[in-house]
Amino acid sequence: MNILWSDDELLAAYKPGGVPVQPDPTGDADLLSLLRAQRNEPGLQLTHRLDRPVSGVVLFGRTPAATASLNEQFRQREVHKVYWAIVEGRVADPVVLEGVVERDGRHRKSRVKQGGDAEATARLLVTPLRQGDRYTLLEVVPEGGAFHQIRAQLSAAGYPIKGDVKYGARRGEKDRSILLHARSITFAQPSTGTRITVVVPVPEGSLWRALAGTFIAADQG
Repeated sequence: MNILWSDDELLAAYKPGGVPVQPDPTGDADLLSLLRAQRNEPGLQLTHRLDRPVSGVVLFGRTPAATASLNEQFRQREVHKVYWAIVEGRVADPVVLEGVVERDGRHRKSRVKQGGDAEATARLLVTPLRQGDRYTLLEVVPEGGAFHQIRAQLSAAGYPIKGDVKYGARRGEKDRSILLHARSITFAQPSTGTRITVVVPVPEGSLWRALAGTFIAADQG
């Protein structure tokens, strides 16, 4: 498995799109179980989740105290996450998307509605990085932690993530991934309080390479 960063308390690993982050009803190999077996660390604990179709960085606790510290940082919204997405359509300017993201448990997706309780409003900071003929590479920073927030809000704005047929994309990817990537995560090291940022290279698919080629070269160099 691709370990991005680790110390005595925490570990950051890369999750490919299409791989579950933890055991699920499919019985497919999952990131948590693979890491526990590979590293002989049965006590390794997940501190947050990524949807199965999403790629990117995932943090794990190596001690109970470190896991509790990260869980509390997530609850207090002290962890900063940056995503990259390739969406259908052309996005020319930065935009802030706002709305109440409501979970539809029956269909395992979320819907966005305007108005409602201001405290429940989810915000998405969207910055275009590069445009293609039919797609745009975006940097996306979520404020809030609603279920499928990024997927739902981009779709509601008319920019579904490529491959995300659940949220309106024209067609899926062969590996059932979507082109949403958890690019970086910033958190406080539990014992020292030092702020740490872990950045993961973007996937190497053809469209990622076309729109993020200079970023891929920088990651590799």
